[in-house]
Amino acid sequence: MNEERELTVGSKYIVYSVGSGKEIMQTSGIFVGYSYLSKEEGGICIKMDESHGSKKGMIRIIPMEAIIAIDIVEEKKVEKKEEEKHYFR
Repeated sequence: MNEERELTVGSKYIVYSVGSGKEIMQTSGIFVGYSYLSKEEGGICIKMDESHGSKKGMIRIIPMEAIIAIDIVEEKKVEKKEEEKHYFR
């Protein structure tokens, strides 16, 4: 399996990240996009599911450098947009 993978909006993931201390935080839900936390640091945004209880529906931003692993639970297919053709004379 040599496919390239990318996070796709609408797909369901379980993200394992470093929490406070040496605790591993588990976040499950739908990927909704990326966010900048500072000029040099970004994160992924996950809309949390029912496994988070009263936090269901909230968006959690997980810093890229804190991510340990990501499980793909349900992958939404990306529709490849055909590049617009440009003709030059």
